[in-house]
Amino acid sequence: MRVAFAGTPEFARVALERLHAAGFTIPLVLTQPDRPAGRGMKLQASPVKQFAMAHRMAVAQPRSLRLDGKFPDEAAAAKEAIAAAQADVMVVAAYGLILPQWVLDAPRLGCLNIHASLLPRWRGAAPIHRAIEAGDEETGVTIMQMDAGLDTGDMLLVERIRIANNDTTATLHDKLAALGARLIVEALELAACGGLQPVKQPNAGVTYAHKIDKAEAAIDWSHGAIAIERRIRAFDAFPGASSVLAGETIKLWQAQAVAQQTPTGASGHVIAVAGDSFDVQCGQGVLRVTQVQRPGGKRLAVADFLRGFDLKPGMAFEQPAAAQP
Repeated sequence: MRVAFAGTPEFARVALERLHAAGFTIPLVLTQPDRPAGRGMKLQASPVKQFAMAHRMAVAQPRSLRLDGKFPDEAAAAKEAIAAAQADVMVVAAYGLILPQWVLDAPRLGCLNIHASLLPRWRGAAPIHRAIEAGDEETGVTIMQMDAGLDTGDMLLVERIRIANNDTTATLHDKLAALGARLIVEALELAACGGLQPVKQPNAGVTYAHKIDKAEAAIDWSHGAIAIERRIRAFDAFPGASSVLAGETIKLWQAQAVAQQTPTGASGHVIAVAGDSFDVQCGQGVLRVTQVQRPGGKRLAVADFLRGFDLKPGMAFEQPAAAQP
């Protein structure tokens, strides 16, 4: 089977590597254009491109696939490359471009998407973040037959996993990337013998995982400690939940919600400092913080942070402007 591939970040690279190892012929890889990254802001190839080039796969990086869009020449060149690839199927994983109908129709078996949620829950751009933020107990991967809608196609394979109490987006990403890579190989093996059985997505339970906005990183201390803890885990590794303390923007990386009978201070106030943690009053409950990061520094256990920061009970984290009365 000839498998074209479209993807960009590490989640997609894991799938491409698994497809390559399984022996599928991969005549074409589509990925996003190189982007500036790092302190020097030098152009950097996506993880998918790096793997493809290392294994001498043909790569195309159009800025758009719309023939009537802003970059029609790039779209037309991509169309020629896709036609020349003569792929039986295209696998899509976190590509980052909307596929127009002509792309969906190009391969004999259409386009199969590796989606990191249990559809129809968390359609959209950030399903891993939003599942943790919402407190979901489980998630998984859906292999989906793509159509013109936003993650609305028929489900082909689904596998569930539990979300651990200490899972972050980073740890859950790695679990789901490995799961998705395994499932797409199974799906293609079934497709080769006509064994896939499409299932329509239910109409009930549809939610949208909107793209993460950096403005969401600011912690609103009027929220409950459980909700804040979830957001800290959801925003690890990007963009990192943060709050301003004594004029510094402090990122909070590890914390645990602690039950409380009666509030002992205003929301955002530090109410206790121990050797390896400090407690912050929330709108409901207390957040016990154990790992933080100062501007320009690295992640530190609170014990190390306290050696260079004179934190005392009564000091207060600032509320984000949008949350202030």
